[in-house]
Amino acid sequence: MNNPAAHENINAVIRQHSEVLASQLHAQRESLFPPDAEKAMRKFTSGEAAALLGVNDSYLRKLHLDGKGPSPELTRGNRRLYSARDIQELRYLLEKTARRPGDYLPGRREGDHLQVIGVMNFKGGSGKTTSSAHLAQHLALRGYRVLAIDLDPQASLTALHGVQPEFDLTDGGTIYDALRYEDPCPIAEIIRPTYIPNLDLIAGNLELMEFEHETPRALAQGHAGLFFFRVKEALAQVDERYDVVVLDCPPQLGFLTMSALSAATGVLVTIHPEMLDVMSMSQFLRMTADLMDVIAESGADMQHDWMRYLLTRYEPTDAPQNRIVAFLRTMYGEMVLNAPMVKSTAISDAGLTKQTLYEVERSAFTRSTYDRAIESLNAVNDEIAALIQKTWGRS
Repeated sequence: MNNPAAHENINAVIRQHSEVLASQLHAQRESLFPPDAEKAMRKFTSGEAAALLGVNDSYLRKLHLDGKGPSPELTRGNRRLYSARDIQELRYLLEKTARRPGDYLPGRREGDHLQVIGVMNFKGGSGKTTSSAHLAQHLALRGYRVLAIDLDPQASLTALHGVQPEFDLTDGGTIYDALRYEDPCPIAEIIRPTYIPNLDLIAGNLELMEFEHETPRALAQGHAGLFFFRVKEALAQVDERYDVVVLDCPPQLGFLTMSALSAATGVLVTIHPEMLDVMSMSQFLRMTADLMDVIAESGADMQHDWMRYLLTRYEPTDAPQNRIVAFLRTMYGEMVLNAPMVKSTAISDAGLTKQTLYEVERSAFTRSTYDRAIESLNAVNDEIAALIQKTWGRS
């Protein structure tokens, strides 16, 4: 006969495991980023800096020899290394003599509206957060003023940018503070700069679930208002500060996702080209369409500048995946981005140290592995940047 007293208290076990894991992750961060446990962006070689700026390496060398712009760090082998801030300073310098406005500072001009990109899917493993993080960082390194917002209670985007939710956000500091129904704070108070120039972050944590719980109650009591406008109204407070906002949406079609859809000007749906994922996406799209109809009937304008599907964790040598990719391209045509994000050990290995591929050194991997992955990421993100430019009426 079973003895109930001998059974584990599963709640206590789960809580203990959570606390132990959080403590170990905190210790890992302290060991990875000493002495103050804060992340810093790596330096870029002159070739990488030239590629980011869209100029020749020889031209950067000439600027350095002429004493123009920031002075790069010189290694023992006389190689030039540029910080992300150096690259930004060079952008301002080059823009002064550019043939066309925006060649080096590609952000908004007068009359251009803020681009708000919602990255979504409710199937785990679709690469949603990885795509969001690399997109936000790439745009910032290319000269756009970017705000990344973590709407996912799991807060992986937050952790990737050096903020550990369990330790660093015990007294708030998430987007929930600006969305809550009682005494919301100005969104500017929760924006934190990152270690990458041009990239700011609004963190997330489990507190975001409060919005999912409070909204039905507020609706029942009649003081929720147009709840699906709360993200859009919060962003309006800092509209002039940014060119692009990247929303990493939660993997569920709840109130946060509905509010994100209302705020978005562009929608990026990540797809892992496996049959189970595609079947799941079918349900996701149907539910999303139903939700958008409900929101539209309540008075929201659900027109978006663009919507695209991004193929993630794609393996070009996988025949079944290729069949599914062809199937999706046949159905959706140009709405599937031309560039897929390939599956790469370089991206997953970078994640082990809570970094993106833009943050790690090429020397940390086999060159061919790194080059293949970075070329894939750049192609994806450049295609999205082209959509942004097209929305602003530029080629």
